[in-house]
Amino acid sequence: MVEIAVMGYGVVGSGVVEVLTNHAENIAKRAKEQIDIKYILDLREFPGSPFADKFTNSFDKILNDPEIKIVVEVMGGLKPAFEYVKRCLEAGKSVVTSNKELVAAKGAELLKIAQKNNLNFLFEASVGGGIPIIRPISQCLAANDVVEIAGILNGTTNFILTKMIREQMTFDDTLALAQKLGYAERNPAADVEGYDACRKICILASLAYGKHVYPEQVHTEGITGITLADVEYAAAWGGVVKLIGQVKMMEDGKLQIIVCPMFIPRDSQLANVDDVFNGIMVRGDSTGDVVFYGKGAGKLPTASAVVADVIDCVKHFKARKYLYWEDGSKDYVEDYLLNDVAMFVRAETDNEDLAFKNINKIFGGVTRLSRKKAAGGEIAFVTDVMQEKAIAAKLAELETLGVCVKNTIRIGDL
Repeated sequence: MVEIAVMGYGVVGSGVVEVLTNHAENIAKRAKEQIDIKYILDLREFPGSPFADKFTNSFDKILNDPEIKIVVEVMGGLKPAFEYVKRCLEAGKSVVTSNKELVAAKGAELLKIAQKNNLNFLFEASVGGGIPIIRPISQCLAANDVVEIAGILNGTTNFILTKMIREQMTFDDTLALAQKLGYAERNPAADVEGYDACRKICILASLAYGKHVYPEQVHTEGITGITLADVEYAAAWGGVVKLIGQVKMMEDGKLQIIVCPMFIPRDSQLANVDDVFNGIMVRGDSTGDVVFYGKGAGKLPTASAVVADVIDCVKHFKARKYLYWEDGSKDYVEDYLLNDVAMFVRAETDNEDLAFKNINKIFGGVTRLSRKKAAGGEIAFVTDVMQEKAIAAKLAELETLGVCVKNTIRIGDL
């Protein structure tokens, strides 16, 4: 029998306990060992719970119990999760987590401690919930050079954009609906500002390319500035708006990595990933494009991924799974302004003919877009591909000529 502890009894934590309990017999067959939950760490008390005797508010009880071989961390955040996970690894206990913030910020350090102590630090559930993605990149696609990873990594923002596209709902109304349905938190900043997607693309980039990418290195934009006008222009262009996390390796060994809304063409495999679903495309030099699709969050899908890691830990007590990346560096990520990109631009002007005369002169030609019911003076166009820094300079020049830029959205080559 293998004794484990679960730290945190929120949505995911209670799901992990439920899965381990309800599927105990099948899990034991797959793990070749019976897995028993000895402790559940939570500050709250659950007197009516069938697991009431397992609850503790003492981390030290878990840390100092030699019978505990695996600790599941599903508390979320960095404090106290980082300290607890670090101390567990140092005490000889393998750790499984769904905590994307922890892995994105401290993954290299925790993997190093795990390696030093011949333990496992596994985190399949930290990206994509129940969608298998960490194992496929680290194992199934190991023979490939990963050319690029791009994906819809946040279900809340994808739900909001889907409603805006399909039902012409405004951002504010759709956000309120997402909160009512439980898809968005009361404070939705982590989702709608892109921070959640940023943490996930950092984890995938670190895994794929072997060096830690920190969230503060990634230019991140959310969807709060997206309007119904932008959605309609995307349709006129031939696509949809999606919040995309994207990373690719350049010839000089640096990474291009960004999180932002993009226009995605309708024939892209990511264009039809709707509602709360996630879609992650991994482009390998041998396999071509491989897409992973499913619900990216939720109690049982995420718990399923956590439990799969627990089973993996049980199977690899004496043969550590190879999952590792090195520390990153300040110069590892390229300045996003140096990326080559085409850009959608929505603007206002008092003189459309003069504005486009100046636009074509400055940009050397653009693709003009139109939509029904556009307000007077509203204009929109898509630039050719060029360095983003150059686009910004040209738009600044247009501003001096009476063109007021209202929004810009990158064009995704996906």
